[in-house]
Amino acid sequence: MTDTPHKADTPTQYTILDSLRAQIKEVYLGSTTSIDQLLCCLLARGHALLEDVPGVGKTLLASSLAKSIDASFSRIQLTPDMMPADVLGYTVLSRDSGEMRFQKGPLFASIILADEINRTSPRTQSALLEAMSDGQVSMDGNQYDLPQPFMVVATQNPNDFIGTYPLPENQLDRFLMRISLGYPDAQSEQDLLELRPSQTMLSELKPVIHADQVRTVQDSIDEIHLSPAVREYIVSFARATRNSDDIDVGISPRGSLALAHASRAWAWIQGRDHVIPDDVYTLLVPVCAHRLVIGGPSTGAQWNKAADIIKTIAHEIDAPV
Repeated sequence: MTDTPHKADTPTQYTILDSLRAQIKEVYLGSTTSIDQLLCCLLARGHALLEDVPGVGKTLLASSLAKSIDASFSRIQLTPDMMPADVLGYTVLSRDSGEMRFQKGPLFASIILADEINRTSPRTQSALLEAMSDGQVSMDGNQYDLPQPFMVVATQNPNDFIGTYPLPENQLDRFLMRISLGYPDAQSEQDLLELRPSQTMLSELKPVIHADQVRTVQDSIDEIHLSPAVREYIVSFARATRNSDDIDVGISPRGSLALAHASRAWAWIQGRDHVIPDDVYTLLVPVCAHRLVIGGPSTGAQWNKAADIIKTIAHEIDAPV
């Protein structure tokens, strides 16, 4: 196998991806790794949780992605008094027909920005579970399909901040990655002061990729080769987390599936038609750290501890050559 794209139409797809990445970089001046991780979530049909202190560009990054895709977009500002119906929708009586009809909520869009998700109640947080898992909403005995592609980009402040509700484990498990943005470097922060992208550039963004093109790339990623040796590497890591004395609950089979598919998307972004162990290793922390239960609430400190444990386990496992 070679490290070159494997499909005749791949160069066009890569050109589109490069345009998408370049446009986001014009507005979001932080880490390029965060951009690639967010794109990986999109292409792997996953959802992303952007978690960091206020003011580092979580909403800006999510908004720049949404505005760069020609698909429906909805921003939901989550608050403590928000109810599930405010997100999903509700059934109303039609004055014209006299029949009950479903009024769709803001969740019915391709790209959802769920801003400050941990400031709303656990009841409203849980309303997102079915949508994120199955791409549908059940209401009054009926099922309503969500648009495709469908991606939730949620932002949250650290859980030890006042007025936040820690996300339950089953909700965290629905996010493909937890992405910590960090602070920009000195030069990027100087550029930020000069350009003020959230005020001057974000509103001017135009779509550079269509929803149909996103779906085409997502289908291509399903064909990325995952060798038996790499599959064994993923399973060995997952089983090691379940047997670790430092971890209360390790990676579930759903977590193994998430790691495998994210690795396929990462390999595609790197221009390969197959997954190598480095792809898996690169994604261990963003895909797996938030899935571990190591005692205590899911705070930033706990996730940092989980990341350290993951790195230790990864060094103890023999990666295939």
